[in-house]
Amino acid sequence: MIDFRLEPNSGLSTYLQLVHQVRHAVRLGYLQAGDQVPTVREVVAKLAINPNTVLKAYRELEREGVVDSRPGIGTFVREGVRLGPRAGQAHVRAGLARWVQRAREAGFDDADLRALFDDVVRRDEEPPKAISR
Repeated sequence: MIDFRLEPNSGLSTYLQLVHQVRHAVRLGYLQAGDQVPTVREVVAKLAINPNTVLKAYRELEREGVVDSRPGIGTFVREGVRLGPRAGQAHVRAGLARWVQRAREAGFDDADLRALFDDVVRRDEEPPKAISR
């Protein structure tokens, strides 16, 4: 089961935070095909948000093919969803955890880590530049 949390300073709307958290939980294998996500009532009670916000998030996830809603029963991760963990994920995660620990020891905070990680990912996606002589 996923435990939703809201980050008021994230810059993301509440419903998108819920969508991203479900996507990440599926991608990382915390939620698998057939698992139930918290009911609207459970999310509303825990986070004190409008039920329509949760419904909007779940509709978006259903539109993306991540979950299926079953009226009167709940919302479940769709069978055959194509986001699951990849081979070698545990090894990469352990390396990343070591990197984060070293960065924290060097004085980096969460915002620094995210900025650095995003920069490295973006640079990795850019095509190599020709070297001029």
